[in-house]
Amino acid sequence: MLTTELQHKIDFKTKPLGALGHLEHLAHKIGMVQNTTSPQLCNPHMVVFAADHGIATAGVSAYPQEVTYQMVMNFLGGGAAINVFCRQQGINIKIVDAGVNFDFPEGLKLIDKKVRKSSRNMLEEPAMTSEEYQQALDNGRSVVAEIAETGCNIIGFGEMGIGNTSASSLMMSKLFNLPVISCIGRGTGLNDDQLQNKINILSAAIEKYPNVTAPDEVAQTFGGLEIAQMIGAMEEAYRQNMLIMVDGFIATVAMATAWKKNPEILKNSIFCHVSDENAHLQLLELLGQKALLNLNLRLGEGTGCALAYPIIQSAVNFLNEMSSFEDAQVSNKE
Repeated sequence: MLTTELQHKIDFKTKPLGALGHLEHLAHKIGMVQNTTSPQLCNPHMVVFAADHGIATAGVSAYPQEVTYQMVMNFLGGGAAINVFCRQQGINIKIVDAGVNFDFPEGLKLIDKKVRKSSRNMLEEPAMTSEEYQQALDNGRSVVAEIAETGCNIIGFGEMGIGNTSASSLMMSKLFNLPVISCIGRGTGLNDDQLQNKINILSAAIEKYPNVTAPDEVAQTFGGLEIAQMIGAMEEAYRQNMLIMVDGFIATVAMATAWKKNPEILKNSIFCHVSDENAHLQLLELLGQKALLNLNLRLGEGTGCALAYPIIQSAVNFLNEMSSFEDAQVSNKE
C-alpha cells in the first residue's frame, strides 16, 4: 500500500524516527495526493482574487473602498508583498478582477472575471443573487482549469477586498453556528471604537438572515465575489488533483465552505499559516488542521502561501534526495 511505502521511505531516512516533525507528515500527504513515493512540485501558481464589498460603505474597515482597485494596480505593477515573495520563490502570479468597483484600462495583465462592480450591501439584501454567485463559482473554476493546462500541480489563493474580513466573519459564524462576536477581529487594524461599530453592523447583518445555513447560501448571502470565486477555484483545484495552499482567515473561510460541500478537499489542502486575525486559529481547530507558520501576518494577498512554499518544497526534497540508512551505510538504531 502506498501509505505504508511512503511511511517506510520517510522512516528509513538518515535521521531518528520522526525527527523532521511536521515535514514528515507533509511529505506523506503530498505523496498520497500525487499517488507516488517520489512527488514533484510543478509550475507553482498564486492567484489573487480582488473584489469590493457593499458592506464596506457601512464603515467596517479602517480603509476606504478605493484601496481595493489601488492595490490591484500595485499588484499589476509588481510592488506588493505578494509580488516580492512570489518573485523570490519563482511562483507565477495571476491577478483576477472578480468584482472591483472600478473600470480598469485596457491592456493590463489582469484576468477579467468581473461579475458585477462590488457585491451588494448585505444589510439591505443578500451580497449576491443566486445567478451572480453561480457565475462567480464558475469564473473561479475557469481560472484554475486554464492554469492546470500549464502543468501546474500546486496552487495558492489570495484575496484583496476592503470589507472582506467582515464577510468572512459572518460566513464563519453561519457555517459553524457560532456567536458572531467570537468570529470578529480588527481586520485592517481597527481601533476599539471602530471595532465596536463593526460588531454592531455585523450583528445586525446576521440577524437579518436567520434561516440561511446551507454553505452555498451562506456564501451567496454574506460572502464577496472574490471569496465566491476562490471557493470555485479551490473546488476546481481539487478536481484537478492539485495541492491547494490555503492562506489566512479569508482563504480558510473559503476552504471551510468548500469543505462543508465536500470534506475530501482537505486531503489536498495545506494550511500555510495562522494569521493574527482573531478567529483564524479557532477556524483551523474546527477544521482539525495545523498551519505551517505563525508569523502574526494579517495582510492577505496569499502572502502566507508564498512564505510557506519553500517549506513545502523542503518536504518534497528530503523525501526524494535524502539518503536512507542503507544507501549511506549508516547504522540504524537497534
